[in-house]
Amino acid sequence: MTTIQSIDVPGARLRYEVRGAGPLLLVMGAPMDAAAFAPLAEALADDHTVVTHDPRGISGSTLTDPEQDSTPELRADDVAALLDALGAENADVFGSSGGAVTGLALVARHPGRVRTLVAHEPPLFELLPDAAVRHAETDDLVATFHREGQGAAWIKFMANAGFVTGDDDGVPATPPSEPTPQAIANGARFFEYELRGTTRHLPDIAALTAGPARVVVGIGADSRALITYRTSMALAERIGTTPVEFPGDHGGFVGRPKQFAEVLRRVLAGN
Repeated sequence: MTTIQSIDVPGARLRYEVRGAGPLLLVMGAPMDAAAFAPLAEALADDHTVVTHDPRGISGSTLTDPEQDSTPELRADDVAALLDALGAENADVFGSSGGAVTGLALVARHPGRVRTLVAHEPPLFELLPDAAVRHAETDDLVATFHREGQGAAWIKFMANAGFVTGDDDGVPATPPSEPTPQAIANGARFFEYELRGTTRHLPDIAALTAGPARVVVGIGADSRALITYRTSMALAERIGTTPVEFPGDHGGFVGRPKQFAEVLRRVLAGN
């Protein structure tokens, strides 16, 4: 059974979903919404209370100011408020991509609220030796979005990320499917107000290593060609830990949710 609720936070109203019973586990992305994590949440709900949410400005989470940037810091404060609404002192957290960056900011800004953070492939370009090049690519993506539209921006985004999806150059000529109006709105917000802040986030390494939270870096078994594999390895090196391999690539929890859940369970149990 899934219950859908909402809470007010500064500048936004957050929609969230609760499933299952057991230790509290927050599962999050950015810009991916709760619906994207539903299969994984269902696979974990037998032995966890799993909470997913739509990040501010995405899907069912609305903003007072639609032009407000979505930063990891703001999203981390939202998650802390969500814990308060749940009456929870702390929780385990799984975050993927931008949600992993949110989780890293949560550990730094709200010590004691996270027991274990599994940060799955955070796109932390600031940790790379070619950070300036990656930031320039991001700026070009935003410019492409304004100049040529979202379809062209997504094609370039996938190519920059390292995905090989079609023809000889690895870049599809058209988006793979017709997006829904909500997906278009979410994508526009991502390019305009979220992408730069997420990829430019510099994690507080001291807070991640000296605080009470256990921080685990996750990488996809099939992600070696992706930029997020590089950023994940860089983060693991900075915090002095060995990455944990998960099934699939950057979105392995979508294609193989049951297998992904089994690995996540073992990591949360400390195995």
